[in-house]
Amino acid sequence: MAVEPSRARLHEVDLLRIVAAVSVMAYHYLFSASAGGLSELRFPQADVVARYGYLGVDLFFTISGFVVLLSAWDRSPRSFVISRAVRLYPAYWIAVTLTTIVSVGLSQGRFPVALPQYLANLTMFNSLPNIENVDVVYWTLWAELRFYAMILVLTWAGLTARRVTYFCWAWLAATFVFQAGLLPHATDLILNTQFSHYFIAGMALCLIHRYGATPQTLAIVAISLGNAIYRGIGFADRVGIRYHTDLHRSVVVVIIVAIFAIMLAVALKLTSRIGRPWFAVLGALTYPLYLVHAHIGFIIFERLGDQVNHVLLVAATMLLMTGVAAALHYGVERPLAPRLKRLLDRRPAHALRK
Repeated sequence: MAVEPSRARLHEVDLLRIVAAVSVMAYHYLFSASAGGLSELRFPQADVVARYGYLGVDLFFTISGFVVLLSAWDRSPRSFVISRAVRLYPAYWIAVTLTTIVSVGLSQGRFPVALPQYLANLTMFNSLPNIENVDVVYWTLWAELRFYAMILVLTWAGLTARRVTYFCWAWLAATFVFQAGLLPHATDLILNTQFSHYFIAGMALCLIHRYGATPQTLAIVAISLGNAIYRGIGFADRVGIRYHTDLHRSVVVVIIVAIFAIMLAVALKLTSRIGRPWFAVLGALTYPLYLVHAHIGFIIFERLGDQVNHVLLVAATMLLMTGVAAALHYGVERPLAPRLKRLLDRRPAHALRK
């Protein structure tokens, strides 16, 4: 059966996922590991660029706002929940388990993991009771889950361009009200104001992709960009303080503007010629790669850093983590996801409102 235009795979988005994943991995391996005292491997010439790689997460969030809403269109709430669970959990369960085994067995106490912590992490909701993540990168999953809850509400109401537009305005307004100090701190559990502008912009870009640009959707993207710059500068300052270094605000602003400009080009269908089907092959590895690369990589650096050339060690670790990600995707995600979907589909129809 032919794929609907709104559901056709955007291969250029797969390329952006690859860029984001490599940026985050470079940030951890070439900058934050040494700056945070987790590794003796130092790359003074590379880290001046790699230190901005954390903004790959900002790109991930914008992509998520775009593609998750796109995939949710015409789905029932039940179908949406199942699709997200099938997408997230199989690789995540194995990644948490693998990271726990390596951390307990090889980190020499650097990354301790208690059994209750491990079990709580398997739910992906461990941040709710403030239980520490098994791996530092898992904090982004909590932001994603809260966004999925927003989309679930929209699927219950029924997704239309008008409702999504109103929702974007409401979330954006609530973000500014919170930032003005007029809402209780607890409301940020829902509003997720540090990164809400990326999800909101992604949703508006999805509307642009489906229905064309309108003054309202362009205004939402523009206002979200302004808040992304404002919050991004503050976040960069905190990163600089944490690692006792400087991040140039101008560079951060340029990267954030580039994220929005590129995603707008995707939404306007100006990038379709760039996409190649093979991007999907590597793009499929970005999620498991993101899940496994950080603490396991740090442990490899700690154990082998004084025995192997540092450049070769980082390159080999990146290749190894890519191989592990491929094993997770082809050995776990692809065979397990359909089985999990069938299992969840057997749940009583009244479990979720259609």
